[in-house]
Amino acid sequence: MTSPRVYVIHENPEWLPPLAAAFEAEGVPLEEILLTEESPFGGIDLASPPPPGVYWSRMSASAHTRGNPHAKEYTRAVLAWLQAGGARVVNGNPGASSASGLPVIDLEVSKIAQHLLLSQAGFDVPRTVAVFGRGGLPAAARQFGLPFISKHNQGGKGLGVRRFDSYEEFDAYVDGPEFEEPIDGITLLQEYLVAPSPFITRAEFVGGRFVYAVRVDTSAGSFELCPADACAVPGAEPLFSVRQGFESDPLVARYEAFLAANGIEIAGVEFMETLDGRRVTYDINTNTNYNPDVEASSPVSGPRRIAQFLGGLLAPSLAPVGA
Repeated sequence: MTSPRVYVIHENPEWLPPLAAAFEAEGVPLEEILLTEESPFGGIDLASPPPPGVYWSRMSASAHTRGNPHAKEYTRAVLAWLQAGGARVVNGNPGASSASGLPVIDLEVSKIAQHLLLSQAGFDVPRTVAVFGRGGLPAAARQFGLPFISKHNQGGKGLGVRRFDSYEEFDAYVDGPEFEEPIDGITLLQEYLVAPSPFITRAEFVGGRFVYAVRVDTSAGSFELCPADACAVPGAEPLFSVRQGFESDPLVARYEAFLAANGIEIAGVEFMETLDGRRVTYDINTNTNYNPDVEASSPVSGPRRIAQFLGGLLAPSLAPVGA
């Protein structure tokens, strides 16, 4: 029988090396469940129980952009198998006791679900209209003042995020060849938020507890804010740094309570402070990656904290019988 270990459920090997190094440093055994069509994992025998261990789901909303359009459905199948087998799954199905009752993967792949939960929990969120297909987009855009932005409901990597300064510009985009078709057919239109200083904040949580906050420089105007080393542009100025002193901010306790209520154990939560004094939360990333510049300057490590947390969950199954 396979010895107990942590199994990471994912679809992008490029994001794994910093995490694998952290697990090795902490002495926690790690094994991949790579959910791509070419993966040797292949599938599941529904009559067999899951191997002993702790399972960590970190499927990405942007999997389809890497040629893995079925990865989220593969993940749903694996999570159903794990739940039926009584396995411990981090960022899995929180059950009916959660605020939403939704599996965490459903929050990862739907900004609508995130938006509604955040709003119900009392967080300030951007005004948003969800549009199905292309036909209703021009009329929906006119519900917003100028400028406004578009984005994909199943996003990540800044998918479909564009700023529009006129309705005519937007109409031409919708009718033209540059229109980015969302993988689920749902485009979100949102109010454009203006910050007094060009940055957003990403608060990182492991085991439902605050690790550190990251200040992300947005002065270049880009909406592609992936922190992973694999996303870095060679020679570019660092965009990510530790936001000092944030651990005492009231938002930390509110985010911790929100994550606990929804069964989310590992995540990055992004918010923006606006020129008119709002603090607007707009994204929950449940397959969070960690920036190497931040890791180099932070007194605590995100990947090491994950390895410690999951290793702690795994420890009881490693103990000898009768210990």
